Amino acid sequence: MAVACRSAAVPAGRWTSPSPCAGWSAADVVGHPIGTQREFLGSHGGDLGGAPDVAADPAAAWRAHAARVATALSDDTVPARPFDGFSGPTTVGAALVQSHVREVLVHRWDVARAVRADDRLTDEELDRVAAGGDGSRPALHMGGICRPAVDPPADAHRQTRVLARLGRSA
Repeated sequence: MAVACRSAAVPAGRWTSPSPCAGWSAADVVGHPIGTQREFLGSHGGDLGGAPDVAADPAAAWRAHAARVATALSDDTVPARPFDGFSGPTTVGAALVQSHVREVLVHRWDVARAVRADDRLTDEELDRVAAGGDGSRPALHMGGICRPAVDPPADAHRQTRVLARLGRSA
């Protein structure tokens, strides 16, 4: 998963840096998708075991979490499990691809911004963020999940435009 690729390079002293997510440090941002994925998979039959200690070592926590998610999803019945989602009937696997992958990519950007690291997303990653964000955008802006969209400059790079729809100013 994408957060792991970048979290391993974060110097230990930078994990407390404030992120673009109001009130959250870089470590808090890493803890968020761990928590949401644990809650989601746990409530849909995926056993992830004990929670990793994000406060002790966010990068190690992410690696442990990603390994547990991969193990849970290797049981083909878990991603195929149906449930009623925000937009109607879906499967655990489809929900992970639609929303959780987007969340991890956007939060990778948040962590990179917090620690002043490379925050570039590839065209393929931007496609995934844009596709996931477009279908569920009204739900994203309800309840404070994302800040309201911001207006990017007319000549903004694609990444800036895509992230602006999710309330980020690049």
